[in-house]
Amino acid sequence: MKSLWKTIGIAMLALALGMGVSVQGHAKKGKVILVGGIYDTTGPTSAVGIPYAAAGVAAEKYINQHGGVNGVPIKLIANDYGYKIPEAVALYKKYKDMGVPCIQGWGTGDTNALKTFITKDKIVYISASFDAHLDDPAKTPYNFFVGTSYSDQIRIAMQFIKETWTDKSRPPKVVFIYPDHPYGKNPIPAGKAMAKELGFEIGPDEIVGLRAIDATSQLLHMKEFNPDWAWIGGTTPSTAVILKDAAKLGLKTKFIINCWGMDEDLPKLAGEAANDRAYGMFNFAPFGADVPATKEIRSVIGDKQYTLHFNKEWVAMMVMWEAMKRVKGEITGPKLKAALETLRDFDTGGLTAPITFTPTDHRPNTKLAIYTIKDGKLTFVKWSEIPRAKKYLGW
Repeated sequence: MKSLWKTIGIAMLALALGMGVSVQGHAKKGKVILVGGIYDTTGPTSAVGIPYAAAGVAAEKYINQHGGVNGVPIKLIANDYGYKIPEAVALYKKYKDMGVPCIQGWGTGDTNALKTFITKDKIVYISASFDAHLDDPAKTPYNFFVGTSYSDQIRIAMQFIKETWTDKSRPPKVVFIYPDHPYGKNPIPAGKAMAKELGFEIGPDEIVGLRAIDATSQLLHMKEFNPDWAWIGGTTPSTAVILKDAAKLGLKTKFIINCWGMDEDLPKLAGEAANDRAYGMFNFAPFGADVPATKEIRSVIGDKQYTLHFNKEWVAMMVMWEAMKRVKGEITGPKLKAALETLRDFDTGGLTAPITFTPTDHRPNTKLAIYTIKDGKLTFVKWSEIPRAKKYLGW
């Protein structure tokens, strides 16, 4: 781990992202506000992690160009952890020792592994994991995320299937495809509960890893059940493998995909196999969307192109910035938590539905856009949401 800390710092991260930045060590309090960063730019989720990490670096620059936090600049200490939980724990401890009030984190497995430390140490942790197990402040008071939760995404997906189902002779048949990892597994109970409530016939689960290069055996097994719809809870590369193998096998199944599995790269990776059969849960706008925040992003990165995952960390950084500006005096974890919990319908410049946090509910919103792929292009279908029901809080 010492080697990782010495060799994979923000300079190396910046090199991987093609951005020239530098990092300072322990900064004097009052001169700069340190923010920890735990990113995956080399591990199994790096295809979506690299644009996310790039946004952290870009947002730091934007924040400091616009006055920092009430005149004090921030310094993002960004490190790659390769999607390895022990590395994330080690980085967390380093950041704690540095006295950071906030960490921009990444995955579901590592965020859940850290949640007891986060609560004990009272450090605000804004993760790229939108795991609903993190949105009940009665259990995880210092955990936040800024996109519609995975569980609410899968509930909305089941609701969409019901809304679009036209065969009155039988209920739709659905299955769930996901990696054997907390990120993939955690929202499945919510999806199955919603599917059962809606009267769907549920088939056997299929496990497809994040680094899968073939899903033929799983899809052949799935073909025996012959589902009308399948949920995919992976990332873009593994989703592309599933779609291409489904096309090769002649499956008629349509696929509905969580927010890390469908983006601007999916049509390129899956080709014709993605057209008219893939639907994505977009809790963030596509990159470069015609919304006010895009102009702000372009003011920092110029004409660089990323995927929509860039927008996720941009929003996380902007939400953090807004809360920091609301803190009176020195920024501490408890003060920052309290400030975040004052956000009501916070405008993200069109990148996501407005965000609200309260002391009793850390769900940012329960609304997202559904997209499909037509003629190789992302195509908006509709906005969809579920009630902010108490029964859904925390799972």
